[in-house]
Amino acid sequence: MDIQDQEEMVRSLEQKQAQQSRRWRRVFAGFLLGYAAFLVYSGFHHAAAPWELRYHAYFMEDLPSPIIIVADWIAALACLFSIKGLLHSWKKWIWYSFYVSILVALFWTYYLLRLPRIRWDVAWLPFGPLIASALSLYVDHSMLESMQDINTLRSYMYNYKAL
Repeated sequence: MDIQDQEEMVRSLEQKQAQQSRRWRRVFAGFLLGYAAFLVYSGFHHAAAPWELRYHAYFMEDLPSPIIIVADWIAALACLFSIKGLLHSWKKWIWYSFYVSILVALFWTYYLLRLPRIRWDVAWLPFGPLIASALSLYVDHSMLESMQDINTLRSYMYNYKAL
């Protein structure tokens, strides 16, 4: 394979990787946007009809209604941080999301453990945003790793030319 063909193949791989990276980032950002919308809806629904949702009603005796609304909205904010980080390739926003998600997970875990018995049907409350931000970190890492592989291939090509 001559130098021009190698250059063309690497350029093609870079274009395909950039396209795939944008696509997967948008797909995961779309899922996160849906989850964030659900959390915002959950907060509004709880404001309109407190304790009607079963997963909030478990905490009726331990938490005041506004605290639950704020917790849902903070979890939605964590998802929005991940979305911003994924769409703009800013890892710091994904880490901000992860830190906020840890706080939300600690909050909900504390109140889950205070229930008379552990309700596994609400385990997604503490772990949903945390898993979402961890998946965002994984997607970002995977996309960067594949770009590094292409850069390594390019450097091998240049090293071969030097020989």
